[in-house]
Amino acid sequence: MNFIYTVLAFLLALGPLVVFHEFGHYIVARLCGVKVLRFSVGMGKIVWARRFGRDQTEWALSALPIGGYVKMLDKRDPSTAPADDSELDREFTSQNVWKRIAIIAAGPIANFILAIAVLAGLFMHGVEEPSARLAPGAATSAAWQAGIRGGDVVTAINGDPVRSWPELRLQVLGAAVDKREADLELRGASGGSYRAVIPAAAMAKLDVDGDVMNALGMDMWRPPALLGEVMAGGAGARAGLKKGDLVTAIDGKPVPDWIALTKTVSANAGRVLDFSVTRAGQQMHIPVSPTLDQATGRGMIKAAVGAQPELVNVVSAPLPAVGIAARVAWDQGTMMLKMIGKMIIGEVSVKNVAGPITIADAAGQSAHAGLAVFLRFVAFISISLGVMNLLPIPVLDGGHLLYYAVEVLTGRPLPARIGEIAQRAGVGLLFMLMALAVFNDLVRLL
Repeated sequence: MNFIYTVLAFLLALGPLVVFHEFGHYIVARLCGVKVLRFSVGMGKIVWARRFGRDQTEWALSALPIGGYVKMLDKRDPSTAPADDSELDREFTSQNVWKRIAIIAAGPIANFILAIAVLAGLFMHGVEEPSARLAPGAATSAAWQAGIRGGDVVTAINGDPVRSWPELRLQVLGAAVDKREADLELRGASGGSYRAVIPAAAMAKLDVDGDVMNALGMDMWRPPALLGEVMAGGAGARAGLKKGDLVTAIDGKPVPDWIALTKTVSANAGRVLDFSVTRAGQQMHIPVSPTLDQATGRGMIKAAVGAQPELVNVVSAPLPAVGIAARVAWDQGTMMLKMIGKMIIGEVSVKNVAGPITIADAAGQSAHAGLAVFLRFVAFISISLGVMNLLPIPVLDGGHLLYYAVEVLTGRPLPARIGEIAQRAGVGLLFMLMALAVFNDLVRLL
């Protein structure tokens, strides 16, 4: 059942985005006077088709429910060439170079517009996200040395406002990729504001393949280790732990939050641990021996802890929401391009290339997390689709735009022979990228 749910979430996320991409090509082609022969939702064998409009454009559903395409009047292909000279002025290659650029660029632009619309809608409605409050960091971390303390909230970085943890993480990752300093504005836990600067030298040392926030000592603030329900018969209940107990330390080591408690208990099955507990304002020590969970091989005390982070409602008026959505889309798009560039020069591992299995898994997880999270994921994938299609690889939109850029500069189209060779090379490169993505997916899966 979970597999079916994941597949449906994947199709629901990717399918409409591809259709919207092709619809961008279709609309601009019509506006430029180019005759559209077919608009297909899906690829492969056509299973249903109807013709509409003055041009009798064929609207089709095809067998493979991923992808789609727009087939225009084009003399380069005998199957789409004009039947007579009366339609030459409506043929794609007969249009001036700027119209061809507009038609090809319309697909990726449609994806960016859709992402901005989705994000703006979410910001207008209001989205609950983890706050940008920081957990206490180690004294040796770059964040601590810059003067950042646990419990403080980041309000801006390098002049850009920060309202939630996802925004903070994106801005910090951007600074790490650019190897520039992170100039943070913070609101102290006890009031007042201050600035802290993590120098460019520290940012340049970060491995952008890993957990950049953790490496800097900037973990998300989490609730303290306050016990919820303590199950009867479990190790915690037998030791005397009760609902409402606040675990502050174990064996003398501070327990700042529920994750620290969980990690310590999980790693110490069978050992007697000295729990420092606050109960009704009183401090006490309770020896607890976690039992071994045979299924996971971890220690457990059978007590619930509050795992919900501090949430903020990110909401904006319509006009600011569009501006913020555009900035988020720009930041994510430029981040992808920078990461691709660093992969090419070897500064970032190609393990970051994700394929359909990883995307499907992320789609399923985001759908389980709720509509707002799923729509945020859809917006991210729409931006990714737009960026990927703009890469200067023959067979992709970006490859065609590269041909037309050469035509603008030289005043004449790229020779057909060079175009054919580039197309073959592009297909080969695309297949290699797909193979790499699938290989990475299988490695993650196994």
